Amino acid sequence: MNKVSASAVEAVADISDGASLAVGGFGLSGVPEILIRALYEQGATGLSVVSNNCGVDGRGLGVLLAAGRIARVTGSYVGENKEFARQYLSGELEVELVPQGTLAERLRAGGAGIPAFYTPAGVGTQVARGGLPWRYAPDGSVALASPPKETRDFHGRPHLLEHGITTDFALVRAWRGDRHGNLVFRRAAANFNPLAAMAGRVTVAEVEELVEPGELAPDQVHLPGVFVQRVVELTPAQAADKRIERLVTAASPTRGTVRS
Repeated sequence: MNKVSASAVEAVADISDGASLAVGGFGLSGVPEILIRALYEQGATGLSVVSNNCGVDGRGLGVLLAAGRIARVTGSYVGENKEFARQYLSGELEVELVPQGTLAERLRAGGAGIPAFYTPAGVGTQVARGGLPWRYAPDGSVALASPPKETRDFHGRPHLLEHGITTDFALVRAWRGDRHGNLVFRRAAANFNPLAAMAGRVTVAEVEELVEPGELAPDQVHLPGVFVQRVVELTPAQAADKRIERLVTAASPTRGTVRS
């Protein structure tokens, strides 16, 4: 089964207005940059995005956010994106903030067919009580708040009920992949990518290196092709275009200059 699409544009062509998307990446590491830009060119709007964060100004999901294409974000971190904060506080964007580990497990559970689960994360906080602002009104009041969560004790310890997440589509980035959709992620760039891929009903993966079926040994595969419907091969220039959120340099008399 050959799942390779001719281009990123072709791979995202059927993402419609109002679609939900799970998007991999953490900061700007492992972000499916080419698929996001293809979706920007495609023009879909009113999108509901599930991702750890929403990129930064001008990169990653920040491209769609600045264009007003995203209506709702489920994530853990506003990060370095000033436009994200502005839209949220002005009432232009609905935002559901979720503890990071809970978000990861909600994506994994959705992909595994688990509708809900209990977790101790968030017990005793406003996450449990409800009332977190999901959307502000233009005057700064809360237009929509989070509901309280169901609580249940296990072994004498309270837990919250959290729901698994599934989305219409998922956009992810992998280091290597084959035509069957089997994927390998490189180091920290794995982050939320395997979980996002599991949660999407239609998952599109951009890969830095496309190999022939059989070149990936079964024990090397991080995500099996059953979770991936489309594969886009990046050019060497696209694969090499990797940014970081903030350049930090430090000089040490014993170690010289370190860049990270």
